[in-house]
Amino acid sequence: MGTVRPPFSHPDPEPDALAAFVRGPGLTAKTRALLAEAVPGEFFALPDGLAPRERQALTYRRLRAAGRAAPPAAELLDDPPALCALLERAAIADPALFHVMLLHYTLALGPILRFGAEQEGPRRERESLESMASFGTLLMTEVGRSNSHLSPRTLARFDAATGGFVLETPDAAAAKFPTSTAHPAVPKTAAVYATLVHGGAERGVFVFVVPVRGPDGAPPAGVTIVPAPDTTGLQVDYAAVRLDGLRVPYEAWLRDGARLGADGSFHDPAGGPAQRLTRSMGIAPAVWRAVVSVSAAITRASAHLLWAHSAGRSTLGRLAPRRPLTDYRNQREAVLGALASAYALTAVAGRVKGARTGADGPGPDPDAVPGGGPETAWAPWSAVDRDLALLKAAATELAQETVSMCRVHAGAPGFTATDRLNGYRGLAHAYMNAGGDNELILFDTARAMADLDRYVPPRPGPAPRGAGDLLDPGEWVRLAGACEARMRERLAERVAAELAAGADADAFTAWNANLTLASRTARACADRMVLEICARAAGSGPAVLRPLLGLHALGWMDRRAGTLLDAGVLEPGSLQRVWDLRGRLGEELAPRAAELAAALEVPAEVSAPVSFVPGL
Repeated sequence: MGTVRPPFSHPDPEPDALAAFVRGPGLTAKTRALLAEAVPGEFFALPDGLAPRERQALTYRRLRAAGRAAPPAAELLDDPPALCALLERAAIADPALFHVMLLHYTLALGPILRFGAEQEGPRRERESLESMASFGTLLMTEVGRSNSHLSPRTLARFDAATGGFVLETPDAAAAKFPTSTAHPAVPKTAAVYATLVHGGAERGVFVFVVPVRGPDGAPPAGVTIVPAPDTTGLQVDYAAVRLDGLRVPYEAWLRDGARLGADGSFHDPAGGPAQRLTRSMGIAPAVWRAVVSVSAAITRASAHLLWAHSAGRSTLGRLAPRRPLTDYRNQREAVLGALASAYALTAVAGRVKGARTGADGPGPDPDAVPGGGPETAWAPWSAVDRDLALLKAAATELAQETVSMCRVHAGAPGFTATDRLNGYRGLAHAYMNAGGDNELILFDTARAMADLDRYVPPRPGPAPRGAGDLLDPGEWVRLAGACEARMRERLAERVAAELAAGADADAFTAWNANLTLASRTARACADRMVLEICARAAGSGPAVLRPLLGLHALGWMDRRAGTLLDAGVLEPGSLQRVWDLRGRLGEELAPRAAELAAALEVPAEVSAPVSFVPGL
């Protein structure tokens, strides 16, 4: 990337230290090798000319092979670093494979193992999922209403005559969508989220385990599947599902300690319906860990692809014909910025993979991710674990921005010579809504911040005299904390003023007038959390991480400049300092770009966009 002065006063001679940082703790070489065998090199390519159903069938064959080669499902679900590593490799190989694998493990088997542990449970369905004879899917959201997690209209009623339950979708608007159930020859077992109605009252949202396609792919009586049109986004067999008087045995109810008495009485240790909803959504932390981890993985792969495309490439621009592409500052900053984002997200993923949360159940961890528990208005997620949900939103947003930037800076080859960057971008876009909608997570986070509901504002301390050192990790965190505190105070004041404005004021009016400010306030909280993790990594990891994560922090200041200036955290003219420092760090880091890219350990099958041309 050009000839520049020596990069650091304390160079880092061991590339293995960077690779160890990327791998993170908790996985042995034997486990990593086993997971690599579960998703072998051949899974990183698709034959040309496949029709959508053929591609989907291949994805499920590969999922079956991966599940049978990997450690048992119960072990993976009890070992977040191992499960995340398997899902990371699947996502880099094929985003669709990752998606159906995540559904299978965390959202179908996960509820059975968590909520059915104290009961006989659906043994046959569990065995078919664990053996990969059937594939897991999720029936949660409903097509006709937003925020349908909060109150599904799909109902479950106890049938005293049979001792089982009847599941009913009252109309087309309550059809479950999206679901991965369209392929007519693929057996599917679903975790169905339904509102239990008993004794004339709604008792809360519970999970029921339901085979929705049998061994030959045929749906049972009472299940209607409507395939969705083909899509080029995240290519999975999407469909809407209606349940019309579907009868399931008592054991299909994952009752999580709830029970029906012999006299017909209902008992639930969770308390009321609101508490039951939060408990039923308690599977989410495994999903969020995986999504954060995979966001880091696809960002690493994208950064590596951009570096591979750019390194050694010459240009014919008339300012300097045959000049290396990376001599141009815009391209060099794109490559190094992508690498910086990849390492920043890897630090965040390392943090969440190794920590438990209150939503995980017994087994408190002194290093647990803090948060959880505030009241929610838009979605149930923050009530399960506020901070882990917020990190999921932050990770998918940064991954989407970085992958999209890599796609653009890889030029036409990045769009047409391979579908890999397009696939990663589609995955990042999809998970800004999937796994908990980012906007709803931000709104509920902001509401908890404004109300001081299990939230303590940061105390960033006074600004340094003169211009602060923007390359000091402590200054990153101070700036982010000051921005967060000031925005929270402004949001709380504006909402309070709206509520006091008149007799017609209500919570909807007050918050509806401030949703833009709310989302930016919650993003400020997420930014501070991410920068705290980066600052910790910069102080304890390999020496090169400090300038590299400093480049990420400068990129954050550039992206959030409007908010930082409006909050009075940065002064007018600060952006020029940010740009100058980015140029300086670019000069320092450029000679190590190849080393930084290599340490990401992206599988060799992920090659430069134009590698299909012989001899190029």
